[in-house]
Amino acid sequence: MRASPITPTVDFAAAGEQHGFLKLPYSRDDSAWGAIMIPITVIQRGEGPTVLLTGGNHGDEYEGPIALSKLASTLKAGDVTGRVIVVPFMNYPAFKAGTRTSSVDSGNLNRSFPGKPDGSVTEKIADYFQRHLLPVSDYVLDIHAGGRTLDFLPFAAIHVLPDAQQQVRCEAAMRAFGAPYSMRMLELDSVGLFDSAVEEAGKVFVSTELGGGGTATAASVAIAERGVYGFLAHAGVIDREGISPRDDLRGNNRTTTLLDMPDGTCYTTSEHSGLLEMCRHLGDFIEEGDVLARVYDATRTGAPAVEYVARRSGLLAARHFPGLVQIGDTVAVVADVVEGHIPVVI
Repeated sequence: MRASPITPTVDFAAAGEQHGFLKLPYSRDDSAWGAIMIPITVIQRGEGPTVLLTGGNHGDEYEGPIALSKLASTLKAGDVTGRVIVVPFMNYPAFKAGTRTSSVDSGNLNRSFPGKPDGSVTEKIADYFQRHLLPVSDYVLDIHAGGRTLDFLPFAAIHVLPDAQQQVRCEAAMRAFGAPYSMRMLELDSVGLFDSAVEEAGKVFVSTELGGGGTATAASVAIAERGVYGFLAHAGVIDREGISPRDDLRGNNRTTTLLDMPDGTCYTTSEHSGLLEMCRHLGDFIEEGDVLARVYDATRTGAPAVEYVARRSGLLAARHFPGLVQIGDTVAVVADVVEGHIPVVI
């Protein structure tokens, strides 16, 4: 296969702390011989596992970029046994534009794997991660949130995998992340996901959904920051006893609630466009048949609202965020509660 056009300005084999770029040539009107410079940090000392930490897979999700930018500027080689690769802004064009997809080619990075070295900009980024970063990684954490159109309960997530042993390893890492909720997540379409690429490579993979609305809060960033340290400690790359100068990052007295999305009835999809009224709060327990939302025809008055009801009982784990909804939008996600208040053990 053709070589990747991306070249790193860091040496992945070198010890110490390096801050550089993944340089992707990109010729355009305002820069004939220009390049997209994706920031990357590599921190390495001694022998141990490699952990790949990514944020900004979608450009309007900010907990990952904030937590990983902080980590890149504070984690020292002396804290590490092994190697930590930090990419806070994975889809850099999307991040700079504050959009879910790339401002260059409209590419959704999390639907573009395995990518192409001679494809679009987004496909080239996916190809580099697929062929150069995943093979050298043992553990991968990809931090997501709801972006501008969804809002989530803060959860870490894994998928149900065909390899039972890999499933156990991923679930242990998810619990070590220590989010308030931990989800066995069902994807409506897993084709092209970074998640699938990592899982098919046999790695330990954890994703997250830590809020939404196109912003980050102090609470959601704190969950991301604690989770990163918990994940690193679980991988054995940093010391479990001294994983952070902040006591609240150590996982003491923290619990997580295990959730599951067993089938498509977890999803409620709008069949109308209009004005959205959410009728239940995130975290509410829902009974099958409960009204989750109403959609009003915004082109005229006097028409009754269309009610959307839950197709199963469970916890309201996600909801559409803006006040306007389009046909085909996910309105709500209801998940089963499998186990509540599980102690977090890093």
